[in-house]
Amino acid sequence: MKKGITFILILLLISMGTFVYYIQSDSNIENTEAYTPWWFWTLAPKVRLMARTVSAEARGEPFVGQVAVAAVIMNRVDSPKFPDTIGGVIYQPWAFTAVMYGHIWNHAPSYKTIRATLAAYRGWDPTYGSLYYYNPAGVTSMWIYSRDVVRRIGKHIFAY
Repeated sequence: MKKGITFILILLLISMGTFVYYIQSDSNIENTEAYTPWWFWTLAPKVRLMARTVSAEARGEPFVGQVAVAAVIMNRVDSPKFPDTIGGVIYQPWAFTAVMYGHIWNHAPSYKTIRATLAAYRGWDPTYGSLYYYNPAGVTSMWIYSRDVVRRIGKHIFAY
């Protein structure tokens, strides 16, 4: 009797393992990162605003590209040419297309975007102090070409 119960339990465990494996193999890694973690709401409001902006401005960019967009925001906060708060920089008129069109409220930041935002907030700057960035495929104002180019990351060009 004990051998029969043990055998049934082993079969049940194998079937459950196979079922769980089958379900997980259909999931896409990008989809598992495309959610906003519960702890997002425990972050400071300025960090949440920055993460929403990075999500809307750099969606689809590699991790370092998202860090770079967040770093430009932090560089502007530190620059005397721009407002001295994160909110002031983000809401500055015509500074960010995604803010101007309200896209920051339509894009919930993913786990990757929040990590990138926090990395820049803590000091990582892959742009070497850049104050501007643009996507050459979507430039609407030619003045951006007067800026000195620092580097390209993903689809964005970063400049002083």
